[in-house]
Amino acid sequence: MDVSWEDFGWERLGDGVGRRRLPGWDATAGLVAGEHGLLLYDTGSTLQEGAELRAQAEALFGRRVTHIALSHPHFDHVLGTAVFAGAEVYGAVGIERALDGDEMRAAAVSQGVSDEAAAEAADVLVRPHHAVCGEWTLDLGGRQVLLANVGPGHSGHDLAVLVPASGGWPEVVFCGDLVEESGEPQAGSDAVVSRWPAALDRLLSLGGEDAVYVPGHGAAVDAAFVRAQRDQLAARFGTS
Repeated sequence: MDVSWEDFGWERLGDGVGRRRLPGWDATAGLVAGEHGLLLYDTGSTLQEGAELRAQAEALFGRRVTHIALSHPHFDHVLGTAVFAGAEVYGAVGIERALDGDEMRAAAVSQGVSDEAAAEAADVLVRPHHAVCGEWTLDLGGRQVLLANVGPGHSGHDLAVLVPASGGWPEVVFCGDLVEESGEPQAGSDAVVSRWPAALDRLLSLGGEDAVYVPGHGAAVDAAFVRAQRDQLAARFGTS
């Protein structure tokens, strides 16, 4: 039986490109399909969420996720990674030092994840196999995507993914929590606020004026929204 993105609550963003807004914290998971490879951007806040994303990706494309890109080291974006056996995992250089199981568990529990689910995921926390310093092009088979270490900003290790335009669809930039639409951007203790506006400038240079920008939380936005948020952050933190 044929299935569509909408059958699983996903939003189609292009030919073989989509995103799902996960329940709870409205965090985004993105999916990009090539002829042979399948890239997932972020894995959810628990192993259960990760398993659901895995099952949906396999139902949509009939094969396993082969690559995972982690946007940044916060629990709601990384704790589902362990369910993707065999996938190659990418993150911004240095992210492995920020992925501490005890800290991840505590952060998840403080935000409402059950202690059992948080501990289960933290015990099998996956650190990236590949550190992205600058840019890294992945060939998914007939489609290349660009992983770009654009931070620091929202965290010390922010990784974006650029999917080039194809089939009449515009470029898509998965931004992680460098951009948030459903609320004011959150700056925790690991944010590097002096560099955050520059990270958004980098996103804009990657995608350009016509790209679709996918925030870590909230609805997809355009370049004007990203530019306005960049200016708001600069004013908020007194940076240029």
